[in-house]
Amino acid sequence: MTNKTQIIIAGAGPVGCVVGLILARAGISVTILETENDLIPELRASTFHPPTLDMLDELGVTPKLIDQGLITPKIQYRDLEVGLVAEFDHALIDDRTKHPYRLQCEQFKLTRIIAEMLKEFPHAEISFDSKYVDASQTDNAVRVFYETPAGSEQVTCDYLIGADGSRSEVRKSQKIEFQGFTYPEQFVTVSVPEDVDKIVPGMGHVCYIAHPTQWCALIHAPDYWRFLFPIPMETTKEEAFDDEFLEGRLQHLAPHQERYAIQLRTLYGVNQRVAETYRLGRILLAGDSAHVNNPLGGMGMNGGIHDGVNLADKLVRIYEGGETEELLNLYDRQRRPIAIEYVQAQTMRNKKNLEETDPNIRRQRQDELRDVAKNVEKSRELLLQTSMISGLERSEAIT
Repeated sequence: MTNKTQIIIAGAGPVGCVVGLILARAGISVTILETENDLIPELRASTFHPPTLDMLDELGVTPKLIDQGLITPKIQYRDLEVGLVAEFDHALIDDRTKHPYRLQCEQFKLTRIIAEMLKEFPHAEISFDSKYVDASQTDNAVRVFYETPAGSEQVTCDYLIGADGSRSEVRKSQKIEFQGFTYPEQFVTVSVPEDVDKIVPGMGHVCYIAHPTQWCALIHAPDYWRFLFPIPMETTKEEAFDDEFLEGRLQHLAPHQERYAIQLRTLYGVNQRVAETYRLGRILLAGDSAHVNNPLGGMGMNGGIHDGVNLADKLVRIYEGGETEELLNLYDRQRRPIAIEYVQAQTMRNKKNLEETDPNIRRQRQDELRDVAKNVEKSRELLLQTSMISGLERSEAIT
């Protein structure tokens, strides 16, 4: 890396890569610092919502994702005891998006696609084995300090973007508070190759199954079906990954005459947090560095990409159009409230609905969903909300 570049991004995840591509396409020199020695092949997020696909389409990315993903037009709500409650088809909002469906495609496929595209731009690079350590800034520049296998390095840039995840070293180094809470439980994800929609006829490819203690989110990705469900916080990893324990949970959720061929399993804690600011001078936060939420609804990665596109577009306007840095305050005003009022609120509501213990409230919720499914306008409103289109429109209206 040269000792001067225009923008440094910490983190080569989905958000960092999307921002890097937008900047590179605009002719802005950008370097992405990645701690690992390669792109991380984690499953993690696997849902791309309609407006995200619209944004990525403008970058030439969406067709490449579709080639590796699974189009899922419908989302389904079930109750573990009652069965199917309601189903909603994104075709109802095809007048508001070019991609009226969710695309199930693991996030590492996005980063690999963009990393390959970035090779076309000599002024853009991903610097692997480069661990962000600290940054200091003046009115005119940011000095970024990072570690490599060869030793300590530093670089001066115009702006630093922290896209380095929920444990963001950029956020921590700048002492930006991460306000919110941690759930008193852990989430387990289990991936299996069996066709769950054949085991349970009619099971949706994106399905939320309510139950007071054994609720589940079920997602069909291209090569597997993934179950996500809660377990007590005190459960050890060894206990959580025990074959008999997992088999019992899967059989309860989707009874099968044979044992499931469990392929992948993960365990993690879950937070609902938002940074106190997305901008501190020339240092900016986006994605999980700025906000984290539970995965119900698939809004985390999508919201992060929406941050990244908003921020990158504003930086391009500053470089190309000579606009003032007030645009960066507008980025904070547009994206931070949306994280709180839409993403945080919706994901917390999703979890509460799935785990409701009061049988009367559960029945009431089921009746409400059935009524919404019978009404086209109410169904459209629900889909605009769950697809994140409503939140984006609200964001864009903020001045």
